[in-house]
Amino acid sequence: MDHYSEVRDPQSTMVLDRVRPGHSLNILFITYQGDIAGSTNSIAYLTQALADIGHNVYLGVRRESLLFEKMQGTAVKLIPMVFKSKFDWDTINHIKRIVKRYGIQVINAQSSRDRYLAIFAKCVFDLDVKVVHTRRQVSKSIGLFTNTFYEKGTESIIAVSEGVKASLVQNGIAPGHIHVVHNGTPKEKYQNINQELILELREKFEIKEGDFVIGCISRRKHQQQILQAVGLLKTPVTVIFVGIENDPLFQEIIAGYKTGHRVYFTGLVPCEEVLSYYGLFDVKILASTTEGLSQALLEAMYLHVPVIATAAAGNLDLIDDQKNGLLFEDNDIEGLSSRIAMIKEDPILRSIITKNGRRTAEIDFSIEKTVSKYEEFFYSLIQ
Repeated sequence: MDHYSEVRDPQSTMVLDRVRPGHSLNILFITYQGDIAGSTNSIAYLTQALADIGHNVYLGVRRESLLFEKMQGTAVKLIPMVFKSKFDWDTINHIKRIVKRYGIQVINAQSSRDRYLAIFAKCVFDLDVKVVHTRRQVSKSIGLFTNTFYEKGTESIIAVSEGVKASLVQNGIAPGHIHVVHNGTPKEKYQNINQELILELREKFEIKEGDFVIGCISRRKHQQQILQAVGLLKTPVTVIFVGIENDPLFQEIIAGYKTGHRVYFTGLVPCEEVLSYYGLFDVKILASTTEGLSQALLEAMYLHVPVIATAAAGNLDLIDDQKNGLLFEDNDIEGLSSRIAMIKEDPILRSIITKNGRRTAEIDFSIEKTVSKYEEFFYSLIQ
């Protein structure tokens, strides 16, 4: 079957209140990942928003991925792709055909395999297209060959935070080759949160008036630090981990509690239910040193839930300590515990953080700002 018979172009569901400058761009986003992760949501918000303001946005992604499913019914044109390896010749040819058939001007690759494949396709077939990589997490060791390959093969690397940029520079990428564009969050996603589900969840977890609930919505990061900090609290609290299962390390920490804290692990939950969990939380904690720029923190801030996060990577772009959230040093268990107590016991501080956090998510990190900066940057590449 011809791959292009699979392209979908349904009606848009998100409309941004902004006039698109200039002519429409033809942009191909590609990723071999696209499963349960904050990056999947970030890619979905960005591609949909660009398509909704009139750009021709194509998304090459695995048919079985969550991202492919999420983008059904949007203005983004879906192209099922297979990413067998970094050197998959069939996919390199596929990228060439997409570029030529749809007049693609910019390829924005999102993950390691497709970064290689995009560069190979451009170089092997001498394609008249700009290749840009987006880095959504703190970079680990890259290596001299990969650094050279990425710099020579791309027009630029987009980092979603200054923290990500710093990690790239530390690993040898030239600072001038990195362009920072923060993730954004769309206000539309918060308009139809299931209030009945919130009530059901309160009953399920036996949350009563006056209970203090600590929440964490995240894949496996450093959640053990949260449990260790809770162990230092003198009064009982409820802790709910969304997205992970219990494990022996967690069980050992919980077994040592001298206070009657209650701890729940939900495992993976349906995407459409995640936002309802914020209706249970009195504070959201993210213990992670590798965040690019966390969608979960943005969600909590938008929904008036105060946030506490590790003072590392993209968290520093998002949180101004004691103004719109609280920061703690990695592995500073006493420091984290004291910050939980500050939120629990200081209503004035809580009010300040909550109010400023909402402004940060709604205005400073809106999807409109993200899209405007991507659009401006892409225009600058092709002019």
